[in-house]
Amino acid sequence: MYKISELRELIKLLDQTSIHSIEIENEHGKLAIKKPKLAESVIVSAPPTIMPNPALIPQPAYSVPQVPAAGFAPVVPAASLEAPASAPAEVAEDDSNLHKIVSPMVGTFYRKPSPDNPDYVNVGDRVTADKVVCILEAMKLMNELKAEVDGEIVKILVSDGQIVEFGQPLFLVKTDA
Repeated sequence: MYKISELRELIKLLDQTSIHSIEIENEHGKLAIKKPKLAESVIVSAPPTIMPNPALIPQPAYSVPQVPAAGFAPVVPAASLEAPASAPAEVAEDDSNLHKIVSPMVGTFYRKPSPDNPDYVNVGDRVTADKVVCILEAMKLMNELKAEVDGEIVKILVSDGQIVEFGQPLFLVKTDA
């Protein structure tokens, strides 16, 4: 048997040379010491890359024209830069006297509890403060949003399935005065 100190000395000597392995055989048995190859001793790893699913990234409903070669100005009809008619209406200045139901979180807006059910509310519907008007999905949790005022739904400002931001207006309500 070899003593630990003898083994350490052999390993140290092997490390100081260009020899990659050594085998010693005696009456106690056979001893083989090998240096790890460079590729075996150095393991380089990178953190996993998480690629978003392109189908889940919201895309604009309109296209942005490509920039032409330097020195040429693009000719883009003004109509092509406007959002399509199916896009939800923006909050107009004349709507300032209406109550805005805003999103309390970032999430996905749903008008109905499930695809088979009718919408919670439509334009022209009367609502009370405790009436659920939509669902906001955030981190796989479905959160019901209530009107918080009594009145009539005048405008729905977002589309079903649209991602909404914190504080974004979702509905305009003409309140009972």
